[in-house]
Amino acid sequence: MKNNGKSIVLEKAPMVSIIMPSFNCEDTIVESVNSVLSQTYKNWELIIVDDASTDDTWRVVSRFVDEYDRIKAYSNSENKGAGWCRNFAIEKARGRFIAFLDSDDLWKEDKIEKQISFMLENNYALTYTYYQRLDGSDVLDIVKAPLETDYNKLLFSNVIGCLTAVYDTKKLGKRYMPLIRKRQDMALWLHILKDIPTAHCLPEVLASYRYNNGMSSNKLKVLSYQWELYRKVIGLGLMKSLFVFSVYAYKGFLKHR
Repeated sequence: MKNNGKSIVLEKAPMVSIIMPSFNCEDTIVESVNSVLSQTYKNWELIIVDDASTDDTWRVVSRFVDEYDRIKAYSNSENKGAGWCRNFAIEKARGRFIAFLDSDDLWKEDKIEKQISFMLENNYALTYTYYQRLDGSDVLDIVKAPLETDYNKLLFSNVIGCLTAVYDTKKLGKRYMPLIRKRQDMALWLHILKDIPTAHCLPEVLASYRYNNGMSSNKLKVLSYQWELYRKVIGLGLMKSLFVFSVYAYKGFLKHR
């Protein structure tokens, strides 16, 4: 495994635990899992937690489990939300590194290889990458991120795409998401950034996010989740919440114009 002219012996490469919640995703999860199976980095496990799907998702997942020892799967008897599913998978994880991939998103085949090399060579605890947004098979745009971010910067804009994030349990221990319906990932990054000075970006497009126009278009609901994050989860005071929320909303307006 090579990165920036250096190499890591694959046999000694640390395990990466890949966290995948699923819900009614029979049409997309096969491609998502296949993007894990095609990784050039081989020391990984995939933990899928199905959130009481009502379609054939569980049957599809079960076929993967039967065929591949490195894929583990669990099924909820009732819908508990993506945050709960991710936390359950993190609890089961055996790897040094925790990575996240939703059941409708995709990774480039060298995503984990490049990112783990990047983290080990630079002694980073939390990293992320660029990604592209897809509408079907069409690329809408490339989402770039700053080369580093800290707690105060992240408050105003979540530049860490969940499908690109990896954190190191050797440095941070296992970290879990708050049990809120939305914005769990941003809350987790903020909690981690209270304990480390910065998170770092590998500036390459290594993942693909499927853009859901219907979900993304409900801006008022999204903003309500963001307000809940600032006030109830992060615990910001009223005045600071108003300031940070205003900047966040304005940046979102500019982004989606």
